Amino acid sequence: MASHGIEIKELYKIFGPRGEDFIDAVKGGISKSELNGKYGHVLGLKNINISMPAGGITVVMGLSGSGKSTLIRHINRLIEPTAGQVLYDGVDVCRMSSDELREFRRHKTAMVFQKFALLPHRTVLENTVYGLDIQGVDRAESDKKGRYWIDRVGLSGFERHYPNQLSGGMQQRVGLARALTNDADILLMDEAYSALDPLIRVDMQSVLLELQQELKKTVVFITHDLDEALRLGDKIAILRDGEVIQQGTGQEIVLSPADDYISAFVKEVNRGRVIRVATIMKPIGGAPEGMALPADCVLEQAARLMTEARQTVAHAVDDAGRPVGRVDIATIIAAMVTPASHEEAVAAA
Repeated sequence: MASHGIEIKELYKIFGPRGEDFIDAVKGGISKSELNGKYGHVLGLKNINISMPAGGITVVMGLSGSGKSTLIRHINRLIEPTAGQVLYDGVDVCRMSSDELREFRRHKTAMVFQKFALLPHRTVLENTVYGLDIQGVDRAESDKKGRYWIDRVGLSGFERHYPNQLSGGMQQRVGLARALTNDADILLMDEAYSALDPLIRVDMQSVLLELQQELKKTVVFITHDLDEALRLGDKIAILRDGEVIQQGTGQEIVLSPADDYISAFVKEVNRGRVIRVATIMKPIGGAPEGMALPADCVLEQAARLMTEARQTVAHAVDDAGRPVGRVDIATIIAAMVTPASHEEAVAAA
């Protein structure tokens, strides 16, 4: 199935019986607290504009109450918007009829939840093929698909187990297998790994990245964890109080935070796992020196490779193996250090 991107345009959500009546007030600058205190309505989303690339992972992150879970539920219209558009393959999900929306949910989207949402009375295999059962797919065909994806997520041999016989990480693998069995174009993951222990969480991130290399789904991943966002996201959008504060690649956000709020987020980030050699390399200016490094590898990996090879200078190469720049170990190490803020520099002086 070919993936399609998602375009979210001027999306607003105001919770309350007369949300539409306050759109102009919100556009005019009324604050979230004033809207709630004076009119008893809650601002969920304000003028959201995000392009979510086809075949890529878009991470929407923010603290509790930022609107990220509200946003993801607009994509399959589990929440009705107050105003705006959610476009998939040029069609506005917000204007779909009941029948069109039902078909969209069944065949185009799949969702993985934080708390697994497995049916306790169904086995791993029965949970995995649940979506296909709803679609009326022949049981022999659905079992074949289900077993394939159970194996792909590393649960072969557990087909007849029930959810209460599985660990949290295994239950989340079932949730992922169920989503993939539907062969939906769009994969919606709402804090899917937040309830997992740190090591299991990293393992599940690796499973997703490995599968995504092959499947190229259009993934929307919700998280409050910046490290997770930076590891998974081809694109990241950071929300605060229902508004997009900044969006871009992980590198763009770490290197050029839009304001103090974003700066506080990225302050403790391991820059070596985000910034790539291509960002800091210099023109070669002659014959290539030292060992070859992929221009798209992160600085931490580059430093490790150079140290293991006992090299202080390297040349970066593109996907075709052509030299495109020069880098040295001192520059790499310097770029991995988070710059001091103005306040810290003054305090240290």
